[in-house]
Amino acid sequence: MDREEIKRRTKSVALRVIRLVQSLPHSPVADVIGRQLLRSGTSIGANYRAACRAKSKADHLNKLKIVEEEADESLYWLELLIEADIVTASRLTDLTNEIDSILRIIVASIKAQRASNT
Repeated sequence: MDREEIKRRTKSVALRVIRLVQSLPHSPVADVIGRQLLRSGTSIGANYRAACRAKSKADHLNKLKIVEEEADESLYWLELLIEADIVTASRLTDLTNEIDSILRIIVASIKAQRASNT
């Protein structure tokens, strides 16, 4: 998968997260989790784009690690929405799967870059 495809997928995730957060019920818990998810879910694509513009291999690796952290954090907030019975699991399955898929790609990229640096 090339960079442009990952950029497209991460932007799509960000837009899906935005729409999800906008649709959450208005409650103190949903508001807090929603803000956290909005931050991390939109950061995946922004940080991936930054990684694509990295000034060095070390900078690229560090930015990819941020993408990994934001994707994993987004999965956590989605799990909380489900386990707190704010959103049904079936409603979040596709989004969760897509973020997990992106996370796997990023982790594989990190491992490959580390292996090539040794």
